Amino acid sequence: MSIKLTLLKTGEQLISDMKELVAEGKDQAHAYLLDNPHTVQINEKQFVTEDEKDIGGGDFGINVALLPWIILSKDKQMIIPVDSVLTVVEPLESVTQLYLDKMKSFQMQEQ
Repeated sequence: MSIKLTLLKTGEQLISDMKELVAEGKDQAHAYLLDNPHTVQINEKQFVTEDEKDIGGGDFGINVALLPWIILSKDKQMIIPVDSVLTVVEPLESVTQLYLDKMKSFQMQEQ
């Protein structure tokens, strides 16, 4: 499994299990296959605990929410052309864990 954070040219941030799609005889990917892509939404926290103040170095805090990317689709895998992507990076471990926990709870609900 390769969990990646993808920044699209539209400004959307997606987290998903990502694979590169490479045409036969080519060296570079021509598209990405995203498995269960979710939009990463970042909101300022309304309330911050004392522990979070100490760790964060101030009054700043954020909440991260993950929502299915195309919420009205029943498709679990989506193909994104390379030219729609600005960059692909490794997410923070806490964000990766949040995504994995959500995927695990989805699997339980489907059974």
